[in-house]
Amino acid sequence: MSQIIHAPFATSFRGISLSISTSTNSLSFSFLRITFRSTRRFRTMASHVVGYPRMGPKRELKFALESFWDGKTSADDLQKVSADLRSSIWKQMADAGIKYIPSNTFSYYDQVLDTTAMLGAVPSRYSWNGGEIGFDVYFSMARGNASVPAMEMTKWFDTNYHYIVPELGPHVNFSYASHKAVLEYKEAKSIGVDTVPVLVGPVSYLLLSKPAKGVEKSFSLLSLIEKILPIYKEVVAELKAAGATWIQFDEPTLMKDLDAHQLQAFTHAYSELESSLSGLNILIETYFADVPVEAYKTLTSLKGVTGFGFDLVRGTKTLDLIKAGFPSGKYLFAGVIDGRNIWANDLASSLATLQTLEGIVGKDKVVVSTSCSLLHTAVDLVNETKLDTEIKSWLAFAAQKVVEVNALAKAFSGHKDEEYFSSNAAAQASRKSSPRVTNEAVQKAAAALRGSDHRRATNVSARLDAQQKKLNLPILPTTTIGSFPQTMDLRRVRREYKAKKISEDDYVKAIKEEINKVVKLQEEFDIDVLVHGEPERNDMVEYFGEQLSGFAFTVNGWVQSYGSRCVKPPIIYGDVSRPKAMTVFWSSMAQSMTKRPMKGMLTGPVTILNWSFVRNDQPRYETCYQIALAIKDEVEDLEKAGITVIQIDEAALREGLPLRKSEQAFYLEWAVHSFRITNCGVQDTTQIHTHMCYSNFNDIIHSIINMDADVITIENSRSDEKLLSVFREGVKYGAGIGPGVYDIHSPRIPSTEEIADRINKMLAVLETNILWVNPDCGLKTRKYSEVKPALNNMVAAAKLLRTQLASAK
Repeated sequence: MSQIIHAPFATSFRGISLSISTSTNSLSFSFLRITFRSTRRFRTMASHVVGYPRMGPKRELKFALESFWDGKTSADDLQKVSADLRSSIWKQMADAGIKYIPSNTFSYYDQVLDTTAMLGAVPSRYSWNGGEIGFDVYFSMARGNASVPAMEMTKWFDTNYHYIVPELGPHVNFSYASHKAVLEYKEAKSIGVDTVPVLVGPVSYLLLSKPAKGVEKSFSLLSLIEKILPIYKEVVAELKAAGATWIQFDEPTLMKDLDAHQLQAFTHAYSELESSLSGLNILIETYFADVPVEAYKTLTSLKGVTGFGFDLVRGTKTLDLIKAGFPSGKYLFAGVIDGRNIWANDLASSLATLQTLEGIVGKDKVVVSTSCSLLHTAVDLVNETKLDTEIKSWLAFAAQKVVEVNALAKAFSGHKDEEYFSSNAAAQASRKSSPRVTNEAVQKAAAALRGSDHRRATNVSARLDAQQKKLNLPILPTTTIGSFPQTMDLRRVRREYKAKKISEDDYVKAIKEEINKVVKLQEEFDIDVLVHGEPERNDMVEYFGEQLSGFAFTVNGWVQSYGSRCVKPPIIYGDVSRPKAMTVFWSSMAQSMTKRPMKGMLTGPVTILNWSFVRNDQPRYETCYQIALAIKDEVEDLEKAGITVIQIDEAALREGLPLRKSEQAFYLEWAVHSFRITNCGVQDTTQIHTHMCYSNFNDIIHSIINMDADVITIENSRSDEKLLSVFREGVKYGAGIGPGVYDIHSPRIPSTEEIADRINKMLAVLETNILWVNPDCGLKTRKYSEVKPALNNMVAAAKLLRTQLASAK
């Protein structure tokens, strides 16, 4: 185990400040109110946190990972930074008074990939020869390497977090190949913190997997349960021997619409584990939605289980199931603190919920908890120096939510901090009455949208004909998705402009030079429809939010999306409108540099919504309609400026799909409607593109068609052409479509032949005249040394296929 060190680090909770010193290797707290001075004596209060952000308050893990990947630092350096972050988090929660503190929620990339490593389920292409899995194999699975591609990455339920999809089949020889869970439990214990080790549950792990390449799609992944349970038993035995008294199994797939066979797998798995779990307290944690009735019955009947965790924020109907019956003598971990948003909890309302639960299960069996892992929220509000006082009073990030959990636990046990609760009530009232939240004109405009479906007057086939006459594109037209690499120099220019260290003229000059470089590069490669590369943009959502009313922004409100990739979601606190044009200046400048079509690049309303922290005081669709109207204004201004191809990205449309099928039709109705609102007023000759990535789209393909875009570019290569199967099964698609031909989230450079092979697979199921050639996603996170050869090979592959198609006529 690497040595734990402490780097300078500071954080605070509401009413608490914390500092860590390199010289003392210890934490010291300064409590601003006497009621918090003796927090440790309240450790007996029943409080729990499902999980905590890994990246660190200033993205320490991100920078350590990227430095290691670039070969600038060693594995020991990475492990030291990581150990310091873990110890800081554990002590932070211990000193805040949390009783049930999670461990093994830290990850170098992803918790599902960690489980794959634990089970030794390494695909053969990574040439793993057994033994403890190290960084080489682990990061090759996550990111690919020079010779083999990465494993598929997809959305974690309906969040913006991504997990690495296990590839399983009857051929997999499972073995206990990563002792991370046990090592981290021991690590926490060595610094005086007893934790609850967290494992992805065995059934959810299998249900989140996919059949490996070459394995029949009909193969039952659940048939592998007998092969993985022995390894879970080994892990449990080691944790028990190390002194663990509680273990948390995350089984979030119980929120989905599971059939009887799938539900039976839970009963069977925990029955098989029962003897191994003897002598331990076992928590089964669920989150993100209501528990279906049959799943609730299955869950609460599991053998060997001590407690059950429920999301009572997004799963409000679960409360009715609990009222109807909860197993006697079991613990109820009540997720009343929202783990997926940044609004301060309504403590009075949550306390009332807890008191209701007390009447059902008894005070001593209720544990105050977060609704899910705090991984999905920002880390610490104390690091926000630019948020104004009023908005800041309405918020709680992960560190503050930890304090809310403990404050509720104390109040529930009869030690209510009246001052803290009074301050919370005042903040709730302030938010409800603030005039900056409401804009009556915006609300009226959004309400008026409901009477029409806002569909373009002409069908897509006629529009494509009109657009082709104007654009005169070759067959298999090439394009990219939007962004080009964001170099250190480019980031420095934006940073200096924001800090007012350079003038606006100097900033515009620098960005113009970057756009010109990107345009010339695309012309050299002979790409058909160009992009300006988005050098002026920090993030595809934040950039627009900064120019829309009703949004607020953080300095360090980072949230992990995947691996080292973090996003800084805007906060939508009020009604949304567009004061002025947002992209016309840059798009017009870029178009003036070339005779080829230049795409205007926008982020769609559903993606802006799903990738923001959204106000929770009105339905999400109302906020989405407001954003759609703002983007509609921008689309029409771009068209007036002479931009003939406009891309409205909806990368996150699938992500917002509710987990329960009964709720999906309504979401898709307003989400698709919102997209159509943005472009319903443009001419037939204006080509509307959209882009989607890193989700399974096959089950919503008809809604995608209903978006009525002229061209859709969509992630395809990393998921091993899974998208193409929907067309093989007979779905007819008449608009333009560009399934990605290579994975941009891997540094690997595909050959011309490999890309040509992918295009040929597409041509087997799609008409030649609608197929586009493009990467999976934007190129922002890649280096030019990777982008240039990859794009060169992509265009060469398209030209090769054009020649072959022409000679075949």
